[in-house]
Amino acid sequence: MKSSNPSARRRLCLIPARHANLVMPFLLSILMTCVVSLISTLRGVGFTSRLFDLWPSAWGLSWLVAFPTLLLVLPLVKKLTALLIDQG
Repeated sequence: MKSSNPSARRRLCLIPARHANLVMPFLLSILMTCVVSLISTLRGVGFTSRLFDLWPSAWGLSWLVAFPTLLLVLPLVKKLTALLIDQG
């Protein structure tokens, strides 16, 4: 049974807030590469029994590239976003 007590919810946090700058791109890279590699693999081999044999390795390789790339480009993307967003 879930507790509505705010202090109980805080205890469920496993990672300190200071690591949010790593956790966010980590999760984003997992989700995005999962979807994109599935679509790419599906398009390449079709919906066959081979799809689920090939997809995990396609996902793993794409994630190995995407996560470090996100860590490198995220500061630039934040700056560009700030330039594009009306602060008024």
